[in-house]
Amino acid sequence: MPRAVIADEFGPPESYRLAPHDPGHPGPGQVRVAIKAAGISYVDALTAMGKYQVKPPLPFIPGSEFAGIVEELGEGVTHLAVGDRVFGTSWGGVFAEAGVFKADILTKVPDAMALEEAAVLPVNYLTAYYALADRGRAKPGETLLVLGAAGGTGFAAVQVGKHLGLRVIASASSEAKRQAALAGGADAAVTSGAQDWRDQVRAANGGKAIDIVFDPVGGDATDQAFRTLGYDGRHLVIGFPAGMTALKTNLPLLKIASLVGVDVRGHSIARPAEAAAHRETVARLAGQGAFHPAIAARYAIEDYAAALNEAFSGKAAGRVVLLMGEAKGS
Repeated sequence: MPRAVIADEFGPPESYRLAPHDPGHPGPGQVRVAIKAAGISYVDALTAMGKYQVKPPLPFIPGSEFAGIVEELGEGVTHLAVGDRVFGTSWGGVFAEAGVFKADILTKVPDAMALEEAAVLPVNYLTAYYALADRGRAKPGETLLVLGAAGGTGFAAVQVGKHLGLRVIASASSEAKRQAALAGGADAAVTSGAQDWRDQVRAANGGKAIDIVFDPVGGDATDQAFRTLGYDGRHLVIGFPAGMTALKTNLPLLKIASLVGVDVRGHSIARPAEAAAHRETVARLAGQGAFHPAIAARYAIEDYAAALNEAFSGKAAGRVVLLMGEAKGS
C-alpha cells in the first residue's frame, strides 16, 4: 500500500508519521497519480505546523506541489492518459506516494524536464509569471528588483523576469545566494540587510529608480524596497515570512506607485481559465529551456522531518525536494 506523511494534529515536522495511505480510485473529473517528487517550501512547513494564515482540515498530509505519473483516470477525463508524466498543485495531500487530484489542475511535464524539476515548477514559476506578466504589467527594458532572490519564488522571478526582457537586480543575504541568483540569470546582485543597501540598488541600476519590486520577504525589507520605486512603480507582495510591515500609506501617493497583492491560489479560483493558460505557458517555456529550477537538497520520503526543517530554515540556496522512489530519471 502507498504511504503518506500524515498527522492528526498540527505540530513540528517530528510530530508527523509515515503511514500506509491509499487515496482510493478517482471520481469523475479526477486522476490518481503516483507521486514521484514533491517540492517543499517555507509555507509548506508553516502550514504543517498550523501557523499559516489559513489552516487546512485534519488529519493533514502536507505539501502543495508535485510531479508524478498518471495511474488511473476518472470518468470524463480526456486530456490525460495513463502513464503521462504530470505536475500540479494541491492544498495538501502531496507528501505521499499516491494521490487523487482534480484533472484540471494537472499539466503534462515537458519531455526534456526531470520530474524532480517539474515538482518545483508549479508554485514558484506560476507565482512569478502571474506576478510579473499579469499583476506587475512588466514591459521589456524595465528594471526588476527581486528580494530573497535565491529562494524558490525569488529565483523563479529572476528567470521569469529575464524571459520578459527585464533588467534583474537580485537581493540576497549571503555570497553563496548572490552567486546562485547570478547563475540563474540576474544582471546584478546586492546584499540584503546591508546598511548601504539602497545605495547598492541605485548603483546597480545606474542611478535610476526601480520599476518593479518582487517581494516574497516582507518585514523591514518591504519599506526599504518600496522606497526604491520610481513613477508608476509596482511593488508586488508575494509573502511575508519576515513579518508584516508598517508601510506608510503616504509613500504610494508621493511616489505615484502601487502596492500589489499576488495570490496564485486566489487567481486560480477567481479566473480558472486564465490560470490554466498561465500553467500551459509556464510548462511550454520550461520545455523550451527558459526556466531551470535550482534544487539545493533532495530527501527520501522517510526523511520528511529533516526536509521540512531545512525548507523552514530558509538557508538553502534553491529548493528542497522530497523524493518518492527514483524521480530524477522517471
